[in-house]
Formats: sequence, structure tokens, C-alpha cells
Amino acid sequence: MTLFLWTPLVWVPLLMPFLAVPAARRVAAALAPRHAAWLLAAVALALAATSSAALALLVVPGASYLPFVAVLGDLAEPLTVGPPAVTVGLALAAGGLLLWRTPLLVATALRDRAELRRARAATGGTADELAVLRDDRPDAYALPGRPGRIVVTTGMLRALEPAEREALFAHERAHLRGRHHLLLVAAELAALCHPALRALRDPLAYALERAADEAAAADVGDRRLAARAIARAALATKAPLPGRPATVLAATAGPVPRRVAALLDGGQAGRPVLPRTGRLVAGALLLCLTVSGSAALQAANELHTHIEIAQGDTEAAPAPR
Repeated sequence: MTLFLWTPLVWVPLLMPFLAVPAARRVAAALAPRHAAWLLAAVALALAATSSAALALLVVPGASYLPFVAVLGDLAEPLTVGPPAVTVGLALAAGGLLLWRTPLLVATALRDRAELRRARAATGGTADELAVLRDDRPDAYALPGRPGRIVVTTGMLRALEPAEREALFAHERAHLRGRHHLLLVAAELAALCHPALRALRDPLAYALERAADEAAAADVGDRRLAARAIARAALATKAPLPGRPATVLAATAGPVPRRVAALLDGGQAGRPVLPRTGRLVAGALLLCLTVSGSAALQAANELHTHIEIAQGDTEAAPAPR
């Protein structure tokens, strides 16, 4: 029997994020903000799924040495040959990561949901799109839900001129309309699945803010007004309000000077530009994702074959060479 445990395929999805993440960031920097945001979120979810599947595949061979697993799976022999200590040790390590990660994912999701509920309760029972909080500290953000709300303090309203307020509201409205918080939550949860995926969260948040910037500029019909509103709102905001959920998006977040400069560049930052080198990196990213997914599927197929062999199905054994 070949060694399923040491087949290179099962390790590929665990290593591929270290190559794919830099490529994803490079490609996203050359795309229009909305496209960049969807690309980064999709890459994060795909790599999180394949790396988690690889960990699960490493658990099964070691678990086959346990008597109750062998009886449950009707296994006549373990799924691998070789030192049981190595097989079981790797299975324990992979299983430990999965067991530690699962409650962490659940706890993070529950925490985010609780923060959103508390924030909605703080805005009162009004069904209006705009929720004004009586607070001298300037702040504004998009609070998702049904319906979504634009939360703004009286301090922020005083800090902006009427036209600038409309631009700010258009920015936050774009976050709600595009359900941008779901992409940010997806990246946050994916980052808990693999350490390399943490590097995607900041560029994703920036892409989402840039997408809302472009939408606000289009809604008010004035890129300079949108840029001025974002800049003045950011200068007025000293710190987020206590109780603002971590997963909400706000016009004052991220590298504001860079975003303002992008708005003032005549619209070039809002157009997809992918030079030749960018296309090569995009091809490399696609290759990384394809290889990672294919490796996980092939490793799962090998494991299935070994389970059939361990159950005594001689027809499933590979033909001798």
C-alpha cells in the first residue's frame, strides 16, 4: 500500500496560501475597487476551504489506528503503513488545529452578531435609514441589518457642510447596498483558518472603502466634493465611538489620504487596469487556486481508495506496475 500520509498532494493546500496571497494582493491593486474586493474575498474563502480540507484529510489516517474508528469504518487494517507514532502524531496535530479553530470561528461569528445587535439597539427603534446619535464626538458608519442604517453622530453633522453630509451618506449607503460587511466577515473568518490569509483583510477593507468612494462620487456627481467630505470627516473623527462593531465599514477608515488622492485623479483609479505583468501575476494566482483545489480533491480521492482497500476491497487496489 502506498503511503497516503506522505503524499505531497495533502500538503499543497496548506502551503499554497503563502504563494497565492501575495499574488492576490498584486492583482487586486491593479483592478477596479469593486472587482478587487470580490477577488480578495473569493481567494480568502477558497484557500480557507482547501487548507481546512487538507487538515481533515491528515486526521483520518491517524484516527484509523484507533480501535473504535476501525470498527466504525469496518477497517481490516490502518489506512497507512509506517511508524504509527508519526501517523497518529500528525493526526493529533491536525485534529488539534481543527478543534481549536472551530469554536474560535463560532465564537467570532457570535461576537460579531452580538455587536451588531447592540449597535442596532443603541440606534433606537426607528425604521428610518438615518440614525442620529446625540454625541459630540464625530463618527459615522454603515450598520447592516434589515433595514440597514447609516449611523451618524450630531458631532459629525456639525463638522460637515450640507453637501458634504450628502456625500458621506452616499458613501455609507453604498456599503449597505453592496452588503460589503459580508465580504469583510468572510475575510475575517478565513483568516482564522490559515495565518497567511490575514494579509488579505486590510487590502479587502481598502478595496471596499474605495468602491464606496467611487459610488458616492457617482451619486453626488462631484469627485472633489466626495473627496472633501471624506477628508473632513476623517480629520474630525478622533476615534471610533465605543460600541461600534468591528465588522462595520466607515468612510473614515483605512488610508484616507490615499483614497482621497484616488478620487482626485480624474477617475483613473476606478477603472480596471491590468498591465502585462499584472496579467502574468493573475495567471499565477489562478494556477495557485487551481492547483490547491485539485490537490485537495485528488488527496481526498486517494484517501477514499485507501479506505476501500483497508475495508478489504481488493478491486480498489492500484494495479501493480
